Amino acid sequence: MPRVVSEFQNNLRDQLENDPIRFLAPERELEQKLDEVRRCIGRLAGADPNNLVFVRNSTDGVNAVLQSLRLDPGDEIVITNHGYNACNNVARFIAKRFSAKVRIAEIAYPIQGPEQVIDSVRSQMNRRTKLLLVDHVTSPSAIIFPVTGLIELAKSYGSKIMVDGAHATGMVPLHLEDWAPDYYTANHHKWLCAPKASGFLYVRPELQESVHPTVISHPYNTERPGRTRFTASFDWVGTHDPTPILAIPAALEFLKSLHGDEIDGLLRSNHEALLEARDLLCDEMGIDSPAPDSMLGSMLSIPIKGLPVEQAPQLADRLRQQFRIEVPVYGGLKDAENRSLGTSLMRISIQSYNDRGDVEKLVSALRKLTVI
Repeated sequence: MPRVVSEFQNNLRDQLENDPIRFLAPERELEQKLDEVRRCIGRLAGADPNNLVFVRNSTDGVNAVLQSLRLDPGDEIVITNHGYNACNNVARFIAKRFSAKVRIAEIAYPIQGPEQVIDSVRSQMNRRTKLLLVDHVTSPSAIIFPVTGLIELAKSYGSKIMVDGAHATGMVPLHLEDWAPDYYTANHHKWLCAPKASGFLYVRPELQESVHPTVISHPYNTERPGRTRFTASFDWVGTHDPTPILAIPAALEFLKSLHGDEIDGLLRSNHEALLEARDLLCDEMGIDSPAPDSMLGSMLSIPIKGLPVEQAPQLADRLRQQFRIEVPVYGGLKDAENRSLGTSLMRISIQSYNDRGDVEKLVSALRKLTVI
């Protein structure tokens, strides 16, 4: 988080503690302040602000939607083996509650193109599919899924679709009203560099009455003038610290100042720097790019074929302890039976504060550790 954002949030906290009732009471200041942020996120995400509410993070958003579902025995939820484990676990939890079934689309990595994602997901869809849960930018493999194609696929089967955009905001352009997913959730604390415990949830208007926050509070039976129960319920879940949400505009203004052209300049710069880092790493490791340029944003997962999956955590520890380099190293993707597919992955992330020298230091460390 940039210092200017930290300072802005600290000032908000001082205001809160100076007069908490005035600051936190929805009817006094809080609703108006949240609406200002809602309009700000609406512009960023290409969404009507009335269709947005705030959550603590993407996992919270996925929980809100899936725990609001009502399924029949034998209904199905489709997830992928590239999904974030916490969110895939929500699907498993809800399926068990209703005696439903989870089907897992196994998507290969390295990957040749978006059509592999569509084909793999389609192979698991049928008329019993009630929800498709997919990532926009995957966490373990760091690839951009073809969300518009997946939205069309879900609709063709009469299924709802929930898109986990945890890594998408601040990495790729969003056009939610044009894409029209049923549900979309995202974090602000990752690529937007906003405070932690800050995210949003988008829900199509016709579905909002059926979606509830994970904490039920006063708005469940108390109307707020001029506000839908959907908005009011997520705005007020009890006494909490709203400053991570209220500091989002400060984070956006900072990011917009870095490269010009609003935030689009930052997205392009980070993507170009990622491709340069990809070329350097792949050349050093003697491998082809694991994904086409169009499926990469600001992250890349590099396969390390000579590293046994059980040794992946040890490599991450050695890079951190010996070289002060923080990169996730995974024991690879899993199949539908939760078995490792056998190839360890190392994920790098490129933000505006990174440069080629950081990547060269990583290459040097990998050489010293005889990984390359």
